[in-house]
Amino acid sequence: MSESDFDVIVVGSGCAGAVAAYTAASAGKSVLVVERGNFAGAKNMTGGRIYSHSLKKVFPDFEHEAPLERKITHERISMLGARSNMTIDFTSDELAEEGKDSYAVLRAPFDQWLASKAEDAGAEYICGIAVEELLKDETGKVCGVRAAEDEITAEVTILAEGVNTLLAEKCLGNPRPKASQMAVGIKQVFELPAERIEDRFLCPEGEGAAMLFVGDCTHGSVGGGFLYTNRDSISLGLVATISTAADASNPYPVYQMLEDFKQHPAVAPILCGAKLVEHSGHMVPEGGYDMVPKYVFDGCLVAGETAGLCMNMGYQVRGMDFAVASGRMAAEAAVVAIDKGDVSEEGLASYKIKMEDSFVIQDLKTFSKWPHVMEQWDSMFNDYPVMVKEIFNTMFSVDGRSQKPLMKRMMPIVKKRGLLKLAGEVRKAVKSL
Repeated sequence: MSESDFDVIVVGSGCAGAVAAYTAASAGKSVLVVERGNFAGAKNMTGGRIYSHSLKKVFPDFEHEAPLERKITHERISMLGARSNMTIDFTSDELAEEGKDSYAVLRAPFDQWLASKAEDAGAEYICGIAVEELLKDETGKVCGVRAAEDEITAEVTILAEGVNTLLAEKCLGNPRPKASQMAVGIKQVFELPAERIEDRFLCPEGEGAAMLFVGDCTHGSVGGGFLYTNRDSISLGLVATISTAADASNPYPVYQMLEDFKQHPAVAPILCGAKLVEHSGHMVPEGGYDMVPKYVFDGCLVAGETAGLCMNMGYQVRGMDFAVASGRMAAEAAVVAIDKGDVSEEGLASYKIKMEDSFVIQDLKTFSKWPHVMEQWDSMFNDYPVMVKEIFNTMFSVDGRSQKPLMKRMMPIVKKRGLLKLAGEVRKAVKSL
C-alpha cells in the first residue's frame, strides 16, 4: 500500500461513526473523524431510545459513565381516535435485565460522549466541515476524502454520514431511497420535573416509559407518534411518510399534526405544566431490509443509517443498536484488512460476513415484509382506532337499559368492517411479523 495520511477516515460522528472511530483507534490505527456539525450530535436527532446490548459489547461499563436519561421499564402502545384512546401498558422485571434493557437518550450529549471516547482512544476530530467528495485512485478504489480545500487520504474510509446519503449516492453509486422508504420525523422536548414524570407514568425513581401511538396522531395517515421520558424532560414527536409530508393537498401538514397531537386528550395532561425547550426535525429510513444498499466497496465501508439500518415495527423502533453494531463491525473489518495489506472489496468482505451473521441483517431479513404491509394498511391508521373506540364504548358504557351479551354487542361493530377483510389484514400482518 502507498503511504496514506491516516489508516482510517470516518465520515460522520453519529453512533456508527463514533463507535467505528473508537474501535479502530483502540486497535492502534490512526483515525480521523470528519463531522460536518459544529460538534458531535449537533445535527442528530432520535425519538429516542437505545437498546443496550450492542453498546455493551463496545463499552462494558457504559451505564456508569454515558449520559443516559432513564432506563425504560414501561412499554406503552396507544391507539388514538379523534377523542378516544386505548393504551396497553406493559412492565416487567425482564425489561430491566442487563443485556435486555434500554435507555432513553438525548443525542447531543450522548453523541458528544461517544466522540470523547473515540478521542480518548486516539482518534482525531475535525468538526464543522462537510466532506464534499470521496477521493478515488486510478483503479477506482476509495482512498480518502476531500473536505473544503483539503484532500486527506486513508487506507479505508468508513462512510457514516447519516440518513441523507449524499456521498453514498454521488461517489459510490448507491441508489437514492424511494419516497415510500423514507419518513420525516419531528420532535419537541419539554422540561418537566423528575418527580412529575415518575408520578404521571407510575415509574420508580430513575425509570421511565416509552410510548408509541397510532391513529389520530397523524390524522389517519401512515405514520405514528412517540414519547420518551428523559430525566427531567419528555421527548414527544411523530413520524409521517415523505409522501404525506410532500402532499400539498393534505389538509394536515406535519407541523400541524404535531400541534394537534399535543392537544389530544391522551397527551395534553402529560404535558401540563411542561416547558417547550427544543424543536427538531429529521428524515427517517423506514424501508427495512429492502432499502439496504451495497455497503462494501474497494477502500470503503458504509455503516449506520447510510446503510439503511433502521427498523420500525409499529410496537418497536430500532436504529441506534444497529448503528453501534455496524460501526464496530466495519472498524474491525477495516483493521483486519489494513493489517493484511488488502483493502479491496474482497479484502474488506469480512464486514459483510459479520453483518450477515449478526442480528443486524438477520432481524432486517426476518421482518422484511413488514414495511410494505404497514404502508398498505390504511385501516390501521384511520378505521381501527374508530372500531376500537366503538368496541370499548359498548363494553364500558352503562346507561340503565338492559344489556345484550357482550359478544352480541361487539359483533355488529366488527361485521360492518367485514369479518373476512379484517381476518385477512390481521393474518397478513401477523405473518409478516
